[in-house]
Amino acid sequence: MDTTNDHAPARSDTPGSAAGLPGRWIGYTAVLAASVMDLLDSTIANVAAPSIRTSLGGSYADLQWIAASYTLAMAVALLIGGRLGDMFGRKRVLLTGMAGFVVGSMVCAASQSPSMLITARLVQGAFGAVMIPQCFAIPREIFSPQEVKKAWGIFGPMMGLSAVLGPVVAGLLIHADLFGSGWRMIFGINLPIGLAALTVGWRFLPPVRPAARDVRLDAVGVLLAGGGAFLLVFPLVQGRELGWPAWTLAMLGVSLPVLGLFALHQVRRSRAGLSPLVEPSVFRKRSYVSGVAFAIAFTASMGGMILTLGVFLQVGLGYTALHSALATAPWAVGAFFGSAAGGIFMGRLGRRVLHIGLVLMGAGVLGLYAVFQTAGSDLTAWQLAAPLVVGGAGMGMIFVPLFDIILGGVEPHEIGSASGTLQAVQQLGMTLGIAVLGTIFFNVLSSGAPGAPGYTSSAVDAASTTSLCTGGLIALAFLLGFFLPRAAHSEPDSAKSPAELATV
Repeated sequence: MDTTNDHAPARSDTPGSAAGLPGRWIGYTAVLAASVMDLLDSTIANVAAPSIRTSLGGSYADLQWIAASYTLAMAVALLIGGRLGDMFGRKRVLLTGMAGFVVGSMVCAASQSPSMLITARLVQGAFGAVMIPQCFAIPREIFSPQEVKKAWGIFGPMMGLSAVLGPVVAGLLIHADLFGSGWRMIFGINLPIGLAALTVGWRFLPPVRPAARDVRLDAVGVLLAGGGAFLLVFPLVQGRELGWPAWTLAMLGVSLPVLGLFALHQVRRSRAGLSPLVEPSVFRKRSYVSGVAFAIAFTASMGGMILTLGVFLQVGLGYTALHSALATAPWAVGAFFGSAAGGIFMGRLGRRVLHIGLVLMGAGVLGLYAVFQTAGSDLTAWQLAAPLVVGGAGMGMIFVPLFDIILGGVEPHEIGSASGTLQAVQQLGMTLGIAVLGTIFFNVLSSGAPGAPGYTSSAVDAASTTSLCTGGLIALAFLLGFFLPRAAHSEPDSAKSPAELATV
């Protein structure tokens, strides 16, 4: 894509720097818009999942795939997303990613079957992974060190507000049924936002010379990573509905050797002097390996619970999409304030802030279990509010410090690879949480139709069981937290991006 135009500032001759060029703050709004679109589309599909199933049909496994396909594609594509910006220029790659994301959104909105929607979500996730790394790198290229702090000061609250309002907006769009579109408008809204962001970005973002044109992508590594992840996730999502035939178990067994081949391939590339997708040396550090396991357990607990809670309220209790979104909004509100607290206390408490967050998150999840058990099918949104606020605050406290603490034991030359790998691992953890906790939820849920005798009671049992499993993952993350570095990785204030660390 040609990103030059007659009105754009002259291209900077210095790779990685365009600070001081005019129009950069207007162009920055395109970066914000791209980040908001990704954040919204990673969560709003959970609100719409029951409505989508009513409209398109399909199985409960399809509901899992609608969410998991996005995060799975993003987990794999994130391994090369940042590298593409280095090779072709971040403005060009950002605009390409946004264009692909918008096209994927339109296909989602026009989908006529669950398989078509799932495929479109894969496209969305892949282009989102191309887009998002540029959003975190561009501010460092177009702003001075003093301006970068102001940029992050805008970015963080914008993302937090989007997280709070996103599910509510999704519920409102479905409820409003604009032009008879129903759930389709949650994807269709990306068209005006995306076109406006593309126009502004093309017109005002300063182009910067690529920093590493001579770097070659590791296509074999991407195929091995993607194949291993698919072999792991597919049977976890689909196995229950298929009755766990032998070949699904074989896929699970084969996934580990394939991922092992990926690791071996990365070691060989590193020894040959080629640029690996993942720097093998970081996995010789116990603290980083523990951090990867911590991130998987934490994001799995979050991803699975968000999906199953929304489905429980709508499918199990008959809430509308709007009612469900409003009922779960306290979780996002708690996360908004918790993330601020995590950023404030990270330097003083180090990894202890993660443990405090996990205690609060666990208390919230166990509070949900208590509400399910005592109120049963008569529970109200007000009864959910307190545990959701507490759990959300705990989750938010973990977001901002998570990367800085896990990277505390990583050498400076390993930071880029280690942080990129950790972002991909977060998405994989979300995918695994949707697959595993979603399967547990739907396995307990009665196979009868909503409204049938015993169906609501079965839904309450399913939500209760999932809550306990979520609590188990939180407890695992708590134990793994003791193996993390005690203090956070120190980085100049001008380079820090709280949103970069909090986005999942």
